[in-house]
Amino acid sequence: MVLMAKSNSLFRSDAFAALLLVAAVVMLHISTDAISTLERRFYDFASTSTSRQPSNQIAVIAIDDQSIANIGRWPWSRDVHAKLIDQLAQAKAKTIVHTAFFFEPQVDRGLGFIRQMKELLLSEDVALDSTESHRQLTGVIAKAESELDTDGQLARSFKAAGNVIIPSVFTLGHPQGRPDVALPDFAAASTIEESQGFSLPASKGQWPMASLGSAAAGVGHLNQLQDVDGAVRQEPLLINYYGHAVPSMALLAALNSLNLNTSDIKLIPGESVQIGQLRIKTDTSALMLPQFYPGRDGKPAFAVDSFYDVLTGKIPASKYAGKVVVIGATAAGVGTQFPVPGNPSLSPAETIAHITSSILQEHFIVQPSWGVWVGPLVLAIVSLYLIFAMPMLSAGMSAASTSVLFLALLLTEFGLLSGQAIWIPLVFPAALLLLGHLALTTKRFLFTEAGKIKADEESAETNRMMGLALQGQGQLDMAFDRFRRVPLGPDVMDNLYNLALDFERKRQFNKAQAVYEHMASFNAGFKDLKVKLNRAKNLSETVMLGGSSGHPGGTMVLAEGAVEKPMLGRYQVEKELGKGAMGVVYLGKDPKIGRVVAIKTLALSSEFEGDDLVDARQRFFREAETAGRLQHQNIVTIFDAGEEHDLAYIAMEFLKGKDLTEFAKPGHLLAVPVVVSIVARVAQALAYAHRQHVVHRDIKPANIMYEVATDTVKVTDFGIARITDSSKTKTGLVLGTPSFMSPEQLAGKKVDGRSDLYSLGVMLFQLLTGVLPFRGESMTELMYKIANEEAPSLQTIRAGLPTSLAAVVQRALTKNPQLRYADGEEMARDLNATLSAMSPNGMSMLNQPENKIVSTDTGFEKTQTFAATEPLSATSFEKTDFLSTTVTAPKDMKNRPPDLEI
Repeated sequence: MVLMAKSNSLFRSDAFAALLLVAAVVMLHISTDAISTLERRFYDFASTSTSRQPSNQIAVIAIDDQSIANIGRWPWSRDVHAKLIDQLAQAKAKTIVHTAFFFEPQVDRGLGFIRQMKELLLSEDVALDSTESHRQLTGVIAKAESELDTDGQLARSFKAAGNVIIPSVFTLGHPQGRPDVALPDFAAASTIEESQGFSLPASKGQWPMASLGSAAAGVGHLNQLQDVDGAVRQEPLLINYYGHAVPSMALLAALNSLNLNTSDIKLIPGESVQIGQLRIKTDTSALMLPQFYPGRDGKPAFAVDSFYDVLTGKIPASKYAGKVVVIGATAAGVGTQFPVPGNPSLSPAETIAHITSSILQEHFIVQPSWGVWVGPLVLAIVSLYLIFAMPMLSAGMSAASTSVLFLALLLTEFGLLSGQAIWIPLVFPAALLLLGHLALTTKRFLFTEAGKIKADEESAETNRMMGLALQGQGQLDMAFDRFRRVPLGPDVMDNLYNLALDFERKRQFNKAQAVYEHMASFNAGFKDLKVKLNRAKNLSETVMLGGSSGHPGGTMVLAEGAVEKPMLGRYQVEKELGKGAMGVVYLGKDPKIGRVVAIKTLALSSEFEGDDLVDARQRFFREAETAGRLQHQNIVTIFDAGEEHDLAYIAMEFLKGKDLTEFAKPGHLLAVPVVVSIVARVAQALAYAHRQHVVHRDIKPANIMYEVATDTVKVTDFGIARITDSSKTKTGLVLGTPSFMSPEQLAGKKVDGRSDLYSLGVMLFQLLTGVLPFRGESMTELMYKIANEEAPSLQTIRAGLPTSLAAVVQRALTKNPQLRYADGEEMARDLNATLSAMSPNGMSMLNQPENKIVSTDTGFEKTQTFAATEPLSATSFEKTDFLSTTVTAPKDMKNRPPDLEI
């Protein structure tokens, strides 16, 4: 019985489960290609994540769709190839690699007739009228024969160039006897003797016709060795045809470019192929892992030129002087393309370019000899970890250690491949680790779930008792934490109800609300839970003013959950909307007429003291009174101002929209007609304010409210902006936006409405382009540009904008106030005229929310808070003590001059 118990315990143990899992994953790897597929995908990704650059001495000329369309159907007459070879030879190309197959003669129908006539003329039975006539006819026939014999033309071009390499292809496999056809002498001239098995064997072959093969500088093989997924990742440098090792075209191209020949090839069987001083690392079959270079900036690693463009001189042949030129087909239906690492489809010509570059620069991937035992060793370590170490670790520790080990395996393989060009396959151990961890974790969960249920029941009762004890001690938050760990039921519902009542007694209504909501998730009809929950919500959302509930104007809690909300003047404060730099904004309501308002408050007594307090109070109400006189459809309406509970407040129109700050950023710009319409209405509002002798002084997107649904525009912060710009806080803090200020405003001079129109021009520029017209690396530089430099043309930043719109912006941003718009009405007229001139067809692009914006002077957005004790001027800004800085760098640029917003 003891033995049976031990046996059952062993079979149910994590170690035994891990052992079975390791065996299962190994069998999966042996019987399927699933894990090997992952390894190949990881190899492709890591090997192309490299800083290696392709050789600039290799070029590709493509027989592409354009060339087929212009020259004619494939195959072309061979005199077309001859012409291109002649051009490249004349331009002194170093090596020409032509991947087209020239296996059969290309005979013109008229060539046989011409040759019969030639034989007839040479026969003794033919009598001619004269010797001169005989010579003339013989010359004509010879010329016609030369023109029709395109094979001869191509052979002559090969011979004249002296550096053309053409392909042969072989059927791979171990020969069973003697060859059907012996290797021609011209092909054998490009081979080397190889008798040690350091190559791939071939049983059959095809090579060029003799006239072309004899004229070429070399004949290499064009066999692409594909993996099981069809991708090309290896290059067979040598193919053995009955004792003759035929080099690949890429290897011959590298030899020729180094002024070497096949006699200069040295073989180190099982290790490498050496040409000159270059040693190409291979495996035991002379298979090389070439570097396939990744494209850069959306362009392929090797530029591909059209055959037709080079043939017609559109691309001068001189471009290829001293280079290895690879010619091959990329047109649809001509030739075959293969996936390679980093590219789903690559032509043989482009593949040869990558491999030749790898050979010449020794950019190959190496599988070191010691890597043979590293893979099994790592696999053994992972297996031991799963069988012996992981069962002893807690869930958290095992998750952490598995994650570290998993990342270490993948990062090691990635780092070796991308950084050192060394391939040690580690995806299989990593996959085993991940699958093992998931399986063991699942097994633990399933086997322990039954025990966990029982333990949870015991734990629930313990937590409920602990909650009651903590509640009795007055530690209500900790009690609620304990009760939440208990599954909801009748007993704990009573406990939670009493806890919520304790929270109410402490006036912690938001916490009571949280308890009631927790209870409602189980049983919303429990006792008077709905009434309690509504009362708690009402009280938790109530603004508490005046210190205690008994304070005049403060919050009063009445019987049955009713609430008497606080008052500011005649306005009932409903809830907080947000907080500003110096106060809080509340949602309020005039109970007499039902008007909803926004109430801005300013805690004067906490921000100012002594004479500054008296001065600040006078300025606040003087500015509020001034802003209250403005009654315009595009200006926020001021209803009231007062001081109560140590708070100065202004009651104003409640706006549902949001400010334009979001629409002044690239990627969020409004359509151009919408922007023009908004700014035109702001200009009209400013014209009205200026007639009332009110200058805003802080026009910018943040102070313009816009509601998209109703197309409503409102100018805000009249008066408030002035007090925050011109009043000194206890710390000397000054807030403003120099990027939007006019030159005269920055200089501390007296300003009028034309200063607001300048700021409006800056805002229009930013809403149209997403950038400010002036930016600087320092405040001094920014001020200098605003005072002295002309704003850039709107059309240079965003192409396609109307010239009339650019003229409006240019006039608004004029340095001299006398040359700007005299008033906002004039600017609005020009904007409306521009808007009317925007035809639906002409503005189809600009009616979109945003077009592509081209700018060479966009920069960081910088926000700085600074201390100042004197009016804004160049001198004071140079002496500014910056208190804080926030810099945001755009994703697409790292070193751009910053925009300053203060």
